[in-house]
Amino acid sequence: MSKDLQDYRQSYEKSELLESSISSDPFELFEQWFNETEAEGGSGEVNAMTMSTIGLDGFPKSRVVLLKSYSADGFVFYTNFNSEKGKAIAQNPHVCLSFFWPSTERQVIIKGLVEKVDEKTATKYYHSRPRGSQLGAWASPQSTEIASREVLENNLAEVEEKYEGQEVPKPAHWGGYIVKPVSMEFWQGRQNRLHDRIAYIKEDAKWNSKRLAP
Repeated sequence: MSKDLQDYRQSYEKSELLESSISSDPFELFEQWFNETEAEGGSGEVNAMTMSTIGLDGFPKSRVVLLKSYSADGFVFYTNFNSEKGKAIAQNPHVCLSFFWPSTERQVIIKGLVEKVDEKTATKYYHSRPRGSQLGAWASPQSTEIASREVLENNLAEVEEKYEGQEVPKPAHWGGYIVKPVSMEFWQGRQNRLHDRIAYIKEDAKWNSKRLAP
């Protein structure tokens, strides 16, 4: 089986990224791009990001997770601490986040260190989720091998019965992480593959920027 993809090409022409028109603060630029992409409306879940970790087997692994909040402190997402990514983070807290927004022809790549968010914040977010999602956090032994789909459905039925008519407590194995950036790179597609790339590097608590060749 094979397929030739040499003719798959797209010309990027929507915008530009120039030093004269951007903030010295990468979080301000991220917020601007996020809001513009959201307003444009063509990138689906604008908060979807690819997160890469170094696994226990030594291989990098990437998966899509959802950004749930961001601030000058960092980027927050939630997951099962016992999952494959949770175990990878526990061993090596260096991760990479990547946002690709084709509707605005933009990409943001963030390298950072991960810490757990505090329990109060995680619990508050957990109880803001739909009840089905709360129950799902109990029903799924995330990343472990299971015999069939029925295992999940049976687990869900059990926790539905267990917590019927009462608040679903947050599992101890479920919570949030914040990625605190050490670098943030902004990529804007341009014609002739001469894309704009501006990288912000954090040095001694200060952000410095530089232009990279495409």
